[in-house]
Amino acid sequence: MLRIRTVVTGTGSCIPPRRIPNESFSGHAFFQDYGQPYPAGEIAKIISKFKDITDIAERRYAAEDQVASDLAFEAGRAAILDAGIDPETLDYIIVAQNFGDVRPDSLRTDQVPTLAAKVKAKLGIANPECVAYDLPFGCPGWVQAVIQAHYYLQSGDARRALVIGAETLSRVSDPFDRDSMIYADGAGAVVLEAQEHAGEVGILAHATRSDTLEHVGLLWLGPSFNQETEDEELYIKMKGRKLYEYAVSHVPGVVRRSLEKAGLTLSDVDKVLIHQANGKMDEAILKRIGRLYGVSELPEGIMPMTVSWLGNSSVATIPTLLDLVRKGKMEGHSLESGDVTVIASVGAGMNINSIVYRMP
Repeated sequence: MLRIRTVVTGTGSCIPPRRIPNESFSGHAFFQDYGQPYPAGEIAKIISKFKDITDIAERRYAAEDQVASDLAFEAGRAAILDAGIDPETLDYIIVAQNFGDVRPDSLRTDQVPTLAAKVKAKLGIANPECVAYDLPFGCPGWVQAVIQAHYYLQSGDARRALVIGAETLSRVSDPFDRDSMIYADGAGAVVLEAQEHAGEVGILAHATRSDTLEHVGLLWLGPSFNQETEDEELYIKMKGRKLYEYAVSHVPGVVRRSLEKAGLTLSDVDKVLIHQANGKMDEAILKRIGRLYGVSELPEGIMPMTVSWLGNSSVATIPTLLDLVRKGKMEGHSLESGDVTVIASVGAGMNINSIVYRMP
């Protein structure tokens, strides 16, 4: 029997042109929280250890004349072209983001109008029934936006949605904080459509978890670590070790819950696309997922990674990764008809979400 399924019909990404290797931070003066600066002789060791801890060797920054909505537009346009649709037929444009448009010369965020409204205007969409709005949900924002779009499509309220994740974290990171080496810029997008299929394809299930009582303070905005500056801006800050422990402890359970809701188990999964925040953390999460199912060794290549060369671009990491894998742009990775993919993310809130998707 034919049923309405939510399927991905197009993907796109915008990988900024500026390549920033770890060595670019060698001239920085990093501070120990709000205390003393690290000795100049320690900076090289910090940079070297950073790569060992995170797997990040380089990241991408937006060009000086680009803001997040520009990246979102490029990714969205690519997804629309890939889907081969008329953009006027879109019912929703949802942009997951957290800091709005931030220009390189000021940390003041521009969120009026929404990034989604700016993208709709840049795409030249005149249709007044195409609803454009933003979703701030930390790094899992894009996954949550896909879940929202899925509800619209399944309800019959909509037939097509463009879901984008875009961020320029390089402009909200403290240059005196060694964690600034984690952050990157980018955008990724998908076109989701409600289509009739006889089989169990598209989005099969999803799960989301929010923990605020004890974990709301793991990621926040705070002043620069260099208290001697006259800088009154606020920068993204995090408690890295506690965040790592939270993610490794709780992401596997959310993934398992989504698989259970889909009536599947880990042995049914072909790919795990996880938020690219820290390579070592993602590996630990994958091992914990395997442990939940009594599996000590998972298939090689089950978890493609981009964090080593793209860094952490927040809401953009997963849709960018999906676009690269789906289009065969990552050696050794592909998605074929019938393949089951788990998409999972974790971030500020703290929030975790997971989607189970089967390729049509």
